Amino acid sequence: GSWNQINAPGLGTALVWTMEGLPIDQLLVYSGIKDGEDLIANTVGGGGGGAAPATPPMTRFRAGMRPDEIVGAFEGMFTRDGSAFVLAKLEPWAFAGGKGFRFEYTFTRKVDGAQLRGLGYGVVDCDTLFAMVYMAPRLTFFPRHQARVEQMASSAKLKI
Repeated sequence: GSWNQINAPGLGTALVWTMEGLPIDQLLVYSGIKDGEDLIANTVGGGGGGAAPATPPMTRFRAGMRPDEIVGAFEGMFTRDGSAFVLAKLEPWAFAGGKGFRFEYTFTRKVDGAQLRGLGYGVVDCDTLFAMVYMAPRLTFFPRHQARVEQMASSAKLKI
């Protein structure tokens, strides 16, 4: 199969791709979040629905953020509806031709209790964040497309 890009209003700052359909899997591609811009991608069925908390978590990118702070911003985006995010691993990683980072996480959607696994990559270049984040149900769909996502991440290049 091939990836399908979703172009719908309200999806936010990421380009959203899927193999199985938005409630099943999502690949979010951030092609340049500048200092002060928000990460909110309004992901469908994964942390994007439901009412926002009274005090929204930090989801804004700031130049100079450390990788753990950037992952914290993604966590804030995914959990603003009460879903649960657990960081499993964060490590330095070459991404898009730069010294970036890679992270793995688990995610439980509040809306339906689905348990997902996720994988993300990021790099900050010229005070701009470039990132790719994938999530899918942990038992079947995540392993089905994980190698393909990892291949895309290893071949990503920046054109500035």
